[in-house]
Amino acid sequence: MTPGNASLEGGPHGEATPQNPTQSKRALFDIPEDVTYLNCANLAPHLRSVTAAGLEAVRAAATPWTMPASYWFSRPEELRGLAAQVMGADADGVALVPSVSYGIATAAANLPLASGQAIVLLDREFPSNVYAWRELAKKRNGRVVTALREPGENWTSALLRTIDESTAIVSVPQCHWTDGSKVELAPVAERTRAVRAALVIDASQSLGAAMLDFGRVKPDFLTAVGYKWLLGPYGLGYLYAAPKWRESGAPIEQSWMTRAGSEDFTSLIDYRDEYRAGARRFDMGEFSQFVLAPMAAAGLKQVLAWGVAQIEAGIAPMTERIAALAAEANCAVSPAAERSAHLIGIRPRGGIPTELPKALRDAGVYVSLRGDSIRIAPHLYNEPKDIDLLFDVLRRVCK
Repeated sequence: MTPGNASLEGGPHGEATPQNPTQSKRALFDIPEDVTYLNCANLAPHLRSVTAAGLEAVRAAATPWTMPASYWFSRPEELRGLAAQVMGADADGVALVPSVSYGIATAAANLPLASGQAIVLLDREFPSNVYAWRELAKKRNGRVVTALREPGENWTSALLRTIDESTAIVSVPQCHWTDGSKVELAPVAERTRAVRAALVIDASQSLGAAMLDFGRVKPDFLTAVGYKWLLGPYGLGYLYAAPKWRESGAPIEQSWMTRAGSEDFTSLIDYRDEYRAGARRFDMGEFSQFVLAPMAAAGLKQVLAWGVAQIEAGIAPMTERIAALAAEANCAVSPAAERSAHLIGIRPRGGIPTELPKALRDAGVYVSLRGDSIRIAPHLYNEPKDIDLLFDVLRRVCK
């Protein structure tokens, strides 16, 4: 299945309109003219369709007697299917979770780790993909091993060098959260399988904006937040579980909604040991999310309408221009072959000036500072003038 493969996009009010890859999508978002938002990797602005879905859901919640009982399960199933389409996976493999830390904790609760075995992570990884593994290593007398890049080395090579016969789990992103530097997941997956280790992916900074060959990578678990590149609300994310974990996997909470037959409210006290089919056993409690689910679905529908490949191709010229201007402005940037197309970090050679955050705010420019990197995350609502304004500020402040 090809992730996000479609030919229509949603109009300002959610209607389908013909796709035009060269046309700015800004009108679909409620972004004021004086705001230059280059920070989708932090928090995506809401599409007008997402906001409308949320308002409608809030109003509907005010009169619960009008809500069909089927909404407890039907809307989450729609959302599950949409998320699976974006991934390029099957709907039975998707669980609804509140956060990546929940998804990683679920993986950690199920993957085997023997005494002395290693869990391999990237250097300077995001904390949500660290703490659960540290706890697991402590509990099982295992080790957390950090893949460090040697001078001139990329993340993929560092991982391939670090993964060995002692490795039990590899938990990595598709790109580094600080600067978008790539991890080539296919060779990492092949190396992981060769040593009989499990592969976990935190796709928060790539799912919805970067292509993933799901059939080739075949992760044991993959998790992602919904509020970044999936254009949804905060508080609702996704967890993919491979078939082997759907039959015997243990959820980290025991929700009544994840049990077989829970759709029949008249028989809930006929307690069941069996779970609902597939990865639904890993669903969070209260996964119906009557307000967030319709909003998340609206975001996923727009991602699918544009198509992940088209989104990535549409953002790529912007990050390429950022890289070129960064070089002219005496900023370091990763080589082209090591950069993601949708997310880029630049590093002023003199360091990040203390006055830069205020200068950016005063100009209405929004990016993220992550370590020594200025992380820039454009989307299809951005235009060339946005990048020009960013570099006007950088040239003035970063001497």
